[in-house]
Amino acid sequence: MSQTVADLVRHAGVVLTAAGIEDAPREARSLVALALETRADRITLIARDPAPAAAAQRLERLLERRTVARVPLSHLTGWRDFYHHRFEVSAAVLDPRSDTETLVETVLEQTFGHVLDLGTGSGCILLSLLAARDGAAGVGTDISPEALAVADRNARRLEVAERCMLLRSDWYEAVEGRFDLIVSNPPYIATTEMDGLSPELSHEPRVALTDEADGLSAYRVIVPGAPAHLRPGGRLLVEIGWTQAAEVTRLFEQAGFRETFVRQDIEGRDRVVGGVWPG
Repeated sequence: MSQTVADLVRHAGVVLTAAGIEDAPREARSLVALALETRADRITLIARDPAPAAAAQRLERLLERRTVARVPLSHLTGWRDFYHHRFEVSAAVLDPRSDTETLVETVLEQTFGHVLDLGTGSGCILLSLLAARDGAAGVGTDISPEALAVADRNARRLEVAERCMLLRSDWYEAVEGRFDLIVSNPPYIATTEMDGLSPELSHEPRVALTDEADGLSAYRVIVPGAPAHLRPGGRLLVEIGWTQAAEVTRLFEQAGFRETFVRQDIEGRDRVVGGVWPG
């Protein structure tokens, strides 16, 4: 008796669960959809259909990459949903995460016209902001040309490329002009914490995860460098690791920022530090 699509989903779920993959049922549907070259939201509709042998073979290869090599699901599918959009991702960029949506949501509580995103990666922060504000324009910087290529394709897909300039730069190095908003999700994981991370993170660019020090090196550049690139009344908002609020807030205050604040993510953990440059 031939296998059905539902059989493939059940098999994938068992394999993923045994490997300790979180949210195995959802990933099972996604991997079966990928093997069948269809959308995951169609799996329920075709659940009783016979599964082609070629699709079953593709699924086995995908399961091996996911459970043995621990390749992230997003790297297998080539995309990750973030905020209200779907972003192309690859091993060249940090995988967008729901924690970072807190930064986007906090920014969108106030107005802005010209935004600078330092270390843009896939462009998920900058492009989400531009897509939400028709009149806004922005600059995204990254030291990696491969990351900038991914961000460019995402900008074109979201139809905001005409309002977005992508620039190869080591933080502020190649940045000119002043902005009314600067945002960043810099590498904030300390070297001592790297060994304890999930194996999937080994497939993401290490330079986007850690500063190979105490996790605060990027903030020591971004925060004191921001006043030279902010208009009076401009704001700086950065994502942080959940234990770093006190140290990063201190950097803001030492640099002369006012109205500093800390925003928590949906799990109640400190996630964003922000402040206003008085000018």
